[in-house]
Amino acid sequence: MSNQIETQIDVSLTERNRLTALFRIILIVPMAIYVASFAPQQLDTTNTAWVAGFFILPVALSIVFRQAYPSYVLAFNEAFLSLSTRVDAYLLVLTDEYPSIEENEVVSVTFPEVDPKALNRYLPLVKWFLAIPLYIVGIVYAIYSFFLTIFAWVSVVLTGNYPEWCAEGVVGTIAYWNRVAGYALLMVTDEYPRFSL
Repeated sequence: MSNQIETQIDVSLTERNRLTALFRIILIVPMAIYVASFAPQQLDTTNTAWVAGFFILPVALSIVFRQAYPSYVLAFNEAFLSLSTRVDAYLLVLTDEYPSIEENEVVSVTFPEVDPKALNRYLPLVKWFLAIPLYIVGIVYAIYSFFLTIFAWVSVVLTGNYPEWCAEGVVGTIAYWNRVAGYALLMVTDEYPRFSL
């Protein structure tokens, strides 16, 4: 049994809403602002470092020094990853259901059972380095997913149908990045993610 984050997205392939697909990039703006509001704000505008809404440093420090994973941080990280996945699924035209700020049946992100005592307490110090090959492969998958999304978007706008082979690639890419985040950033597992979609 895998000890990775599992992602399920129910993609409706036929009878898609062509109008909302056409204006998807505009319709997603309120949710994008909502998700971005969770990211830490920087006062120094000269530093353009990438920031996320996840609590990463407190988790790493808790695991290294206390061998504990605070339950409130785990709950927040799980909810935030689930929300981000719902927004991604809507933006990438996988679903016509506007992303909910609460859980729903269309998009499901399931975390493994986290046992902080079973996690290697020193691995958070090097996970970012060990994940470099995962990031490289993930970038290739993201580019592949981008072209699949463009093709699927044109298909939905013109015919109202989402090609199944496009859905498999895009959902696989989202699931891949969620597994990488679970390993390298959220540190819910020490199991190295597989490279396949």
